Amino acid sequence: MLTAVGPDRVGIVDDLSGAISAAGCNIEESKMSVLGGEFAVIMLVSGPAVSVGGLSKSLPGLGRKLTLHVECRATHEPRAGEKGRPYLLEAVSLDTPGIVHSVTALLRNHGINIEDLETDTGCAPWTGAPMFRMKAHLMVGTAVSIPRLKEDLFRLQQENDLDIALKPDLGRVPDSGKC
Repeated sequence: MLTAVGPDRVGIVDDLSGAISAAGCNIEESKMSVLGGEFAVIMLVSGPAVSVGGLSKSLPGLGRKLTLHVECRATHEPRAGEKGRPYLLEAVSLDTPGIVHSVTALLRNHGINIEDLETDTGCAPWTGAPMFRMKAHLMVGTAVSIPRLKEDLFRLQQENDLDIALKPDLGRVPDSGKC
């Protein structure tokens, strides 16, 4: 897994993908975004051990050249055999500190794995009030009671003035790992 963070500029993705390709590696999955003027990258890179090792050794120099903080670390195979149901959770509210923590603590208490989470803030139409949006793709274990989860989410909504929607994630099929 390769991570990189640095000042945003045109060409970062091209520079990184070029270095990865030149090392004989492949980008399997990635997430990239501008966050507060910084460009953040997380990539799952694969290739023959010698190619991945060469890429890893070249990263300090590449980081200096590209003005990025770049790191690489080995990953392990995804946990096999975990069964679950894909769900999508979306939350919207006025932006206040602690929303992510409140929601994720509740999910943790239910033993729910967060597979992907995005948050964003923006201005509300008409009023311009700061609004917070969260979208999380979840894998809900077969032992988790969906009615109980919804009750707890409803309680959290009432306590924190949130609007939370939980629904089956029909567009997401549990990842088998390989094609």
